[in-house]
Amino acid sequence: MQENHTCQLRAPLITQERSYKEISDDVLNTLEHGPTKGWYAMFIVAFAALVIGVATVAYQIYTGIGTWGLNKTIGWSWDITNFVFWVGIGHAGTLISAILLLFRQKWRTSINRAAEAMTIFAVMCAGIFPIIHMGRPWLAFWVFPYPNSRGDLWLNFRSPLLWDVFAISTYFTVSAVFWYIGMIPDLATIRDRTKSKLRKKIFGIMSFGWNGSHRTWHRYEILCLVLAGLAAPLVVSVHTIVSFDFATSIVPGWHTTIFPPYFVTGAIFSGFAMVLTLLIITRKVMKFENYITIGHIEAMGKVLILTGSLVGLAYGTEFFMAWYSGNVYERYVFMNRAMGPYSWAYWTMVTCNVISPQLLWWKKIRTSVTLVFIISIFVNIGMWFERFVIITTSLHRDYLPSSWAMYSPTWVEIWTFIGSFGLFFTCFLLFVRFLPAIAVGEVKSVAKFVR
Repeated sequence: MQENHTCQLRAPLITQERSYKEISDDVLNTLEHGPTKGWYAMFIVAFAALVIGVATVAYQIYTGIGTWGLNKTIGWSWDITNFVFWVGIGHAGTLISAILLLFRQKWRTSINRAAEAMTIFAVMCAGIFPIIHMGRPWLAFWVFPYPNSRGDLWLNFRSPLLWDVFAISTYFTVSAVFWYIGMIPDLATIRDRTKSKLRKKIFGIMSFGWNGSHRTWHRYEILCLVLAGLAAPLVVSVHTIVSFDFATSIVPGWHTTIFPPYFVTGAIFSGFAMVLTLLIITRKVMKFENYITIGHIEAMGKVLILTGSLVGLAYGTEFFMAWYSGNVYERYVFMNRAMGPYSWAYWTMVTCNVISPQLLWWKKIRTSVTLVFIISIFVNIGMWFERFVIITTSLHRDYLPSSWAMYSPTWVEIWTFIGSFGLFFTCFLLFVRFLPAIAVGEVKSVAKFVR
């Protein structure tokens, strides 16, 4: 009996057969003919949150950090929680853009542009909180090593807090350059398509004289690979340095060597969850179902399974090391997390980050847009609680019971956090309105390929 060795090809990256012109029309017509009603509704909500957030930040700068719920025992909480949360979200953009490019993963082409933009906007949101936390944000330039007239008063180069400044500013710069360089071919396409003289002039300047020649494309591809090689180590280094803010201290619950890989994995986990959240919304609002396909959503769901499992392993390793170390203070911190007054936050974190991603093992769930969207929201919530649990539950029980304290955010902190979401979504919505949310040139290169 003859065996059948044929196999079914995987689904194409771009559904339906589309010509190069049709691909350009699908992606760029939204820029030329204006956004939908759904875009306007979301922009109004996001911009309103941004305005309230700006007013709240202005109020707390004028009044002082006493408007926050911090106390003598808990000197870090929502502000640093939000900082680490936003830095983590910014990781997936560089991962998708750089590392998947280096590994020649074709499925990145439809999602890399939005992920890169998300990285830039998330890092902008992250930078707000340390500056406010300084108490005197007008002196923020003191963190940079420049010739000054303050005598022997220089930066402490051994401080991880200073390493944050260099790592995040470098990360933002490389990500912004990578994002902009990748858009140049599409900006030239807009320049050539538009009939408005003003738009033609603006996009002509922005596209740096792109002519589409073989030499231009060759140099463009080399530059993208060089930038990817520079950006890839930043995926590991940036959040590793953020973890050193905690790991180099002597606070029980923070002084642990697992933090660098734990933070990097968690950052990729939260970043991919936010990419899923944004792309599922963009896919529906901008009518990009043919380009952001079920295959893309499924591939990112598999990444969530992997990173969510690694995060769960890190949680278990923390508890094991606290027990194995024999340190009574370390043991107490972790038992207090799971059974103390903030146990509700700990178990919310575990449920969202460890349990909910395991549902993606089932293909029916992994290929359901609605269910994947819900799971991505749960992961975003859980990763925020992870940072809150690490910071607050390690601080609110000091060595002396007389120093024990509880923390609850004030309305100022809550609206500052909401305002950061307003900034993030306002920037992202403006991006999809005025710039191509999908890399047209890269999508055309895989239009006739399969993953």
